[in-house]
Amino acid sequence: MKPRKRPSKDQPARRASIVFSAALAILAIVAWAGWQFLRGPGPFDGPIILVSIDTLRADHLPAYGYRQVETPAIDAMAADGLVFEQAWAHSPQTLPSHASLFTGRLPFEHGVRDNQGFALKAGETTLAGLLRAHGFATGGFVSAYVMRQETGIGQGFDVFDDKLPASSPEIAIGEVQRDGADTLAAAERWLDAQGSGRVFLFLHLYEPHTPYAPPDRFKRYQPYDGEIAYDDELVGRLIASLKRRDLYDRALVILLSDHGEGLGDHGEAEHGLFLYRETIQVPLIVKLPGRAGAGRRVSAPVQHIDLLPTVLDLAGAPQPAGLRGRVLTPVFGAARIAEQGLYAEALYSRYHFGWSELYALTDARYRFIRAPRDELYDQREDPAERRNLAGERHQTRVAMRQALDRLLAGSTIDAPATVTADERERLRALGYVGMQATVDSRPGLDTLPDPKDKVQVLERYRRALDAVRRGEFDPAITILQAIVDENPAMADVWNEMAGLLVRQGRLKEAARAYKRLVEIAPHDPSALVNVAQALLQSGDLDGARAQADLALTMLPEGERRWRESACDVIMRVALARGDASAARAAAARARGFDPSSLLPPYVEGLIRYNAGQFGDAMPFFEEALRLSEARTFPTEDLHRLTGDTLGRLERYAEAEQHFNAELRVFPYNLRARAGLAMVYRAQGRAGDADRAIETMLRLSPTPASVALAAQLWTMFGEPEKAEAARRWRSVPESRR
Repeated sequence: MKPRKRPSKDQPARRASIVFSAALAILAIVAWAGWQFLRGPGPFDGPIILVSIDTLRADHLPAYGYRQVETPAIDAMAADGLVFEQAWAHSPQTLPSHASLFTGRLPFEHGVRDNQGFALKAGETTLAGLLRAHGFATGGFVSAYVMRQETGIGQGFDVFDDKLPASSPEIAIGEVQRDGADTLAAAERWLDAQGSGRVFLFLHLYEPHTPYAPPDRFKRYQPYDGEIAYDDELVGRLIASLKRRDLYDRALVILLSDHGEGLGDHGEAEHGLFLYRETIQVPLIVKLPGRAGAGRRVSAPVQHIDLLPTVLDLAGAPQPAGLRGRVLTPVFGAARIAEQGLYAEALYSRYHFGWSELYALTDARYRFIRAPRDELYDQREDPAERRNLAGERHQTRVAMRQALDRLLAGSTIDAPATVTADERERLRALGYVGMQATVDSRPGLDTLPDPKDKVQVLERYRRALDAVRRGEFDPAITILQAIVDENPAMADVWNEMAGLLVRQGRLKEAARAYKRLVEIAPHDPSALVNVAQALLQSGDLDGARAQADLALTMLPEGERRWRESACDVIMRVALARGDASAARAAAARARGFDPSSLLPPYVEGLIRYNAGQFGDAMPFFEEALRLSEARTFPTEDLHRLTGDTLGRLERYAEAEQHFNAELRVFPYNLRARAGLAMVYRAQGRAGDADRAIETMLRLSPTPASVALAAQLWTMFGEPEKAEAARRWRSVPESRR
């Protein structure tokens, strides 16, 4: 008998390693088999719930290790589902990001490259449309103007609810939003109306987008985190609602964000400019039916375009051809998926400021950012992306740059709209110079400024916007003027400055600023109309009419709001000239663009109002108000004229309501402030009248408001107050 060999010292460790590896393999097989069992013999039949929390950084959730805010509802969902530790968006902007999410295609494929001036093409294949064709009821409920129906993002939904509260056109479109609680309530009403659980529900919450204004109960947190806590409360309400309907356990619930927020990292306070982790990495939590895979964390990098093929796979729906995204269901059972370079782009700086665009490619270890000065970051060693290795790891940089170039081969910088040669000639005939026919379709990486070198300019611009929110118009105009003196191609700055000049009554300067905006961005649907409105207010009727006519030739068919505004200018020019027939024709033209246009009844009311026929004017104003009710951007002066008409009919309480309705949306409407003061005085409320005038002076300390205040107090028989009003402009702002 041969003696037994004594085991080497390494053998126990090798055996343990083999056993451990085998155990892992068995667990993966069991998990995958369990997932397949939960799917059952047929495909999953719903409900499918997709929750998009706008502007939510992954690293500001406790599920991703953050400890400065409490999110019990999202934490509970993470415990019930899978947490993807590396999920990436394709754009740091809301509309392009959601377009990729819904189409399963990258931005240069679906063509939506910015929040403004772009829309999904009609007939686009979307997740909602594919699920609807597969027998799902589909409902979308959004909270922001940039996600409105006109953008095409609602294609494929049986119901797409984009109802937003009335907002002033002076507010940036990125800030026009509906409270998440109201959006959730609309979604719940839709769920109640469905006969089965075979539904696809998309819920879009706009908190924590700027301006951060969390409810008082969350003021113990930093403002951004406070809005996250509010969103968590809404997610908790949604989950409780699903449980009450016995839908939660069998539901597929996906929670994610469209992009993150800079919060000062890399110098950017908000988002849109850069492609660093803080704005492109997003949370992704997937709660599977039966809570399969509950509590697992997935480290494999994934992307927005992976969601469409994954959801379709779970639902047993056909997959569109040519998708780049991967089906993620293997990772639900701990299997692997093929690695893929993850693409992102930022064109905001190109379209709005004339700086270079940026592109990024991300893999399991590195992030490469293509810029005038390339950047490369090692995600393992430097997750905060502070050390640029582009100059040190030449081989990696070149390989990733070549891969990105191959991906982008044949793509161009899409222009928001095309300006024809004929339109350029019309513009030049009206005095425009230096026209840019389109955004140059060639990459600007070698010719345009690097956004890294310009980020402080953007932050100065945002400080000016903060001054505007505080009502500090003169300092804001000074900052904006200094910015465009140094950076004359910044379209957004020209637009903001022009609007402030209008509020200040500096109408000729405003018209010049708007004209400069048209020269920089002739594709901007608002620019030409705003020029026309400024010229109209300054009394240049011929110039206003010419600008409005040009706007109508250039505006795309989908821009119904601005087409109606151009017709409104033409209508008012005609009324100023006493031509009622031409005014009616302009209103009828607006109705041709939009069957719901309020201009036909409005012009009839104006004609009678101008003739002193106030009783006859009221029914027409009331009809115009009815048509205006569902609009996000109401028509200025409509409530004011209705209030003035009611005041002349001595219906003072009703008049007060309309003046206040006007001022809620147009707080700088001087005539509405004056009308409110007169209604108060007619009711014997002298103190309220004085406060209305003082508020007008504080909000709009312009020569026009000073003259109006003095006129009102003179009418009220108070010459001392009238004289004090005349001295108002000479008092320093800090002492008022």
